[in-house]
Amino acid sequence: MIKNIIAISVCILFCLSSFSQAPKKPNAAEIYESIEKLNFLGSVLYLAAHPDDENTRMISYFANNVHARTAYLSITRGDGGQNLIGPEIRELLGVIRTNELLKARETDGGEQFFTRANDFGYSKHPDETLSIWDKEEVLKDVVKVIREFQPDVIINRFNAGSAGETHGHHTSSAILSLEAFDLAADASYESYNLPPWTTQRVFFNTHWWFYGSRESFDKVDKSGMLAFDTGVYYPSLGLSNSEISSLSRSMHKSQGFGSTGTRGSDMEYVELLKGKMPSDQKNIFEGVDTSWSRVAGGAAIQLILEKVQKEFDFKEPSRSIPDLLKAYSLIEELQDEHWKELKLKQIKQVIAACSGMYLEAVAEDAYATGGQEVSLKLEAINRSDQKMTLKSVQLLPQQKSISLNKVLMNNIGLTEEIDMSISGNAELTAPYWLEEKGSLGMYKVDNPSMVGNPVTLANHKVIFTIDFEGTSVNFTKDVIFKYNDPVKGEVYQPFEIVPEAVADIASKVVIFSEDQPKQIPVTVTSYKEGISGSVYLEVPTGWEVSPEKVDFQMNFKGEEENIFFTVSPTKEQSEGYIKPVVMIDGKKFDQTMVEINYDHIPKQSVLLPAESKVVRLNLVKKGQSIGYIKGAGDEVPKYLKQIGYKVTEVPPQNISANVLQQFDAVIMGIRAYNTVPELKVKQAAILDYVKKGGNVIVQYNTSRGLVIEDNLAPYMLELSRDRITDENAKVSFLNKDHEVLNYPNKITANDFDGWVQERGLYFPNKWAKEFSTVLSFQENGDAPMEGSLLVAKYGEGYYIYTGLSFFRELPAGVPGAYKLFTNMISIGKNDFETKLKK
Repeated sequence: MIKNIIAISVCILFCLSSFSQAPKKPNAAEIYESIEKLNFLGSVLYLAAHPDDENTRMISYFANNVHARTAYLSITRGDGGQNLIGPEIRELLGVIRTNELLKARETDGGEQFFTRANDFGYSKHPDETLSIWDKEEVLKDVVKVIREFQPDVIINRFNAGSAGETHGHHTSSAILSLEAFDLAADASYESYNLPPWTTQRVFFNTHWWFYGSRESFDKVDKSGMLAFDTGVYYPSLGLSNSEISSLSRSMHKSQGFGSTGTRGSDMEYVELLKGKMPSDQKNIFEGVDTSWSRVAGGAAIQLILEKVQKEFDFKEPSRSIPDLLKAYSLIEELQDEHWKELKLKQIKQVIAACSGMYLEAVAEDAYATGGQEVSLKLEAINRSDQKMTLKSVQLLPQQKSISLNKVLMNNIGLTEEIDMSISGNAELTAPYWLEEKGSLGMYKVDNPSMVGNPVTLANHKVIFTIDFEGTSVNFTKDVIFKYNDPVKGEVYQPFEIVPEAVADIASKVVIFSEDQPKQIPVTVTSYKEGISGSVYLEVPTGWEVSPEKVDFQMNFKGEEENIFFTVSPTKEQSEGYIKPVVMIDGKKFDQTMVEINYDHIPKQSVLLPAESKVVRLNLVKKGQSIGYIKGAGDEVPKYLKQIGYKVTEVPPQNISANVLQQFDAVIMGIRAYNTVPELKVKQAAILDYVKKGGNVIVQYNTSRGLVIEDNLAPYMLELSRDRITDENAKVSFLNKDHEVLNYPNKITANDFDGWVQERGLYFPNKWAKEFSTVLSFQENGDAPMEGSLLVAKYGEGYYIYTGLSFFRELPAGVPGAYKLFTNMISIGKNDFETKLKK
């Protein structure tokens, strides 16, 4: 009678891998749905390359309509992408995108896994991708996930036969999936000492856009495909599956993937790649027993749970508890450890929900250090007539058990305060894949049990042992921290173990454009009361620092002290790293802590090496005042200030000829013409500024989603998806005498050494004759690309368009990038052409 009842919060509460901090409080309809899910023993693994590659319609459909255990394996964490919501790139962006995927899975009901592969940036071919990733190691990780998750069906997002036609990561994910499908079943293949697992079949989730058009796809023979209408409607929620999918996809906020929900039929197709094709084109699980008969001893459990489902009382869910407890006891006796573990976790959540049980362990502070005592406030309440007793609580990992034997009366709350001891050698809270330095293509993970996990699991937990009239059930809760925000209300955060102190240099790149010393402020932050110690600064060979060390004393948690060191560079050009080191009682602390705090994902702290790059660079610049119109996730202004420019960020609504004329150059931030709608009406003022003698530099924009179509530049200019992904790709100078290569700094091929991730992206591929081409790049035998840097004289000024990745190179402290950017800013500040002719 309630066959189609579903709600997003069901997925959030009852999916097996929820990493959200806030507790979920299901209603009766949601509880009923979770009971239906208890009676389905089948699994689907969706597989692709990056966060946001997954088809959330399919994940939601299988999780919520079919009731299958459904997961997404993303080969990477999306570290190489761009960031539309903040300045984080590379590893920190990977942390954000990891958590966005977890929020997406909470929304659509799936689980989430990863491999150790690092998203090193766009790749044009799977051969390159698999070489940089270390194919055999990533393949071992994929097999590990398959053997642990034990999917009956695998669905690939991408086509293994698409080499050279799409992102190399995409094709590689499909190649790995097909190989892992066979290897996971091969007992002779070693992957983390796990036994083999045979998946029944693997599919490719095809779509009309793989065929170029809907019309072309309509003509395709679909006899080798299964079709699913993923546009099903869920009455109790008032949403279609497609609308849930859109909510899930909208969690990818850092990528600007907000999605509007749709309604109505929405067909998805999967094409068989390996395994036996089902004769029933609507049953992807054909030949797989998805009932409790799948496991020995399961038949009796199914009878009980079918009775619970049939007799479920929406007004009094607690009436199901006696039968649920019978099923719980039988599940405990199962010999199949895989389904035993999964279904015990599910049924405990159902029992707790039916009783209105609420359990919580809240720390007095958001963080603690090793060796500290932390006060916990425990809350337990039973909101039903079910008789139950809180027998004891156990603190993990210290294995401390406290006997309570407190009867939990209906709607009478119980609170207890206990002390928790943090071990002196407690592991620090940090993303496990960032604890060790990895390679370009692979993260290093020393603990093999962590491989595949989305995040580091909380170490500090409380086990509440509840007795239900003779049946004892353990409920495990992470220790968390919460507080009340005047605007947001109750806010939950993870409880974190942090170092006693961290040190930080605000700027991760310090440029010395002349051989004069600079004062470097080091901020020391205490996370423990009453600490004293010293801090010193390690510098590269040939550089000098004073004083040698500075002593400090801090009395309070969270206290900060700024300590200043004077660093003197070498006279000649050089580069290296400076690192602040804090010494406390003989212990060395050389990490900094970065806080990532966005409303759509849990707050977290990331520990990284406390180091900054220093560059001694003989740099000459002309012009001083820069107007900067910010784009997306843009930190370029900070690094221009490093080399002495006065940078004024101009709000888009303030753009006018009078405002711009005060600047020596105006710089458009990355993707400004994709993300700043005001530019549609302000472009005329910008071009007028150029015409009257100004210098405008436009950094890269994507070819889709421009806010203006016709007058991005004063002359014809068409953007494309052309890019040079090899950061070491050969550079050629098309016009070696061009001002931008000579004034005020001489640019040579050596200035393109040491670039990171890529040369550039979204280069124009068509432009008017008024543009001068300056650089040419070539990689992997492809045709040279000449659109990375285009310069045009317009009226009395200059318009420059560049797809070079300055937004990556400047924060990485690449000397040549600073020289070239300075020359672009300086163009027109000297009668260079006249001088050259003389």
